[in-house]
Amino acid sequence: MTHTSEPRGLRAELETLTTEAFRPELADVDRLPTLDIARLMNGEDATVAGAVAEQLPRIAAAIDAVADRMARGGRLVYAGAGTAGRLGILDASECPPTFNTDPARVVGLIAGGPGAVVTSVEGAEDSAELAASDLAALGLTPDDSVVGVSASGRTPYAVGAVTHARARGALTVGLACNPGSPLAAAAEHGVEVVVGPELLTGSTRLKAGTAQKLVLNMISTITMIRLGKTYGNLMVDVRASNEKLRARSRRIVALATGAADAEIERALAATDGEVKHAILVLLADVDGPTAARLLTEADGHLRAALAKAGGQGSAGAGPAAEG
Repeated sequence: MTHTSEPRGLRAELETLTTEAFRPELADVDRLPTLDIARLMNGEDATVAGAVAEQLPRIAAAIDAVADRMARGGRLVYAGAGTAGRLGILDASECPPTFNTDPARVVGLIAGGPGAVVTSVEGAEDSAELAASDLAALGLTPDDSVVGVSASGRTPYAVGAVTHARARGALTVGLACNPGSPLAAAAEHGVEVVVGPELLTGSTRLKAGTAQKLVLNMISTITMIRLGKTYGNLMVDVRASNEKLRARSRRIVALATGAADAEIERALAATDGEVKHAILVLLADVDGPTAARLLTEADGHLRAALAKAGGQGSAGAGPAAEG
């Protein structure tokens, strides 16, 4: 019957994927003591960073391309289904509080829409058309970057997203966990982090999910470093939206400047709590409005603003050492 041919074809396709491979040596894992299972999982997880390391040149090239587009005002869009989609949404949602980005600048799309974040939406991942529709709603431009994420590297939603975006001139990155994947082939920048078979056959929320999280961390974090969202290894664009972050803001200013608490409070008050501005006020000995102007002229790069002001950081000084 015709309705069985597609599942048989899909089954045969899955059997060729390393992420779906069965490991007979683990067939009795459910009979092991809990500590032994935990040790097995920990050992598996320890191999993920090495798999990511093999792809670092490709990851770096993709990040530089994304940063160039974002510097021109473009957006970073993640697109995936299931775990991959959720990881993209997680990464996107953490950019505004960490780097003070507009929520519209880094966007996560998941097959099936927001409801699919907490509940599986049957069949959504199988639709390339749905991905095209979701991206069309964003009004993609050639300055945008779209990262398709899929452990298998064959998920129609992720492949469809990259195909749609590339046809519209956007930068495309395909992040997969199998070699020779359709997703990587469809993208301008293909990144294939091959983590091998999972402890639970086909459960790609495990090693594959960890690998995807590591790479997405790199994409967003290093892009923001390239965009001037940090000063040294300090999050100088952090948005102080709660008491913990307000305390962190004061500590960041202290680490960057070595200033006394009273000076830090005055600088933050003069800059409406903007950490980067407060650092510039202290290091360059300027007022709040001047700090804002210098940062605008430097496209938000604190080191460049310090050099322009002829302040203490003009010779390339980094954050002050703690202690």
